[in-house]
Amino acid sequence: MLDVELNKAAQYPSARLLRLKDVQHRVGLGRSTIYRWMDEGKFPRPHPISNHSIRWLESDVDDWISSKVDDNPDR
Repeated sequence: MLDVELNKAAQYPSARLLRLKDVQHRVGLGRSTIYRWMDEGKFPRPHPISNHSIRWLESDVDDWISSKVDDNPDR
C-alpha cells in the first residue's frame, strides 16, 4: 500500500507536502475538526510517506479551500 501511495505522489513532481500544523494554519481548523471532517468525507485525506508519517498534498488542501470559497453565496 505504501508503494501505491508513493507512486501516486510521484505523479506530482513539484507537489509540496504539508504537515498537520501547516494544514491547520492554512485552513484555520483544529486537529480534531480536521480528523472528524476526514472521517465524514468533508476534508482531504493525507498520504502516508513512511510507516509513521503522513502529509497532505498542498494541491488537495488548496482545492478544498477553493471549494469552500466557491460555495460561499455571499461572495
